[in-house]
Amino acid sequence: MQTIQNGYRAMNVLWNVNWERLAFPAAILMSLGIAAELGSMGFFWH
Repeated sequence: MQTIQNGYRAMNVLWNVNWERLAFPAAILMSLGIAAELGSMGFFWH
């Protein structure tokens, strides 16, 4: 049980350190996908 707790604690530390490395590319990909969807609907030009 202590091994599981130590593993969880280590994963929690890694997540707290590296969440920005995951969040910024995810935000860029999400914004590109939304822009592509809006562009395919003709949202940016009339």
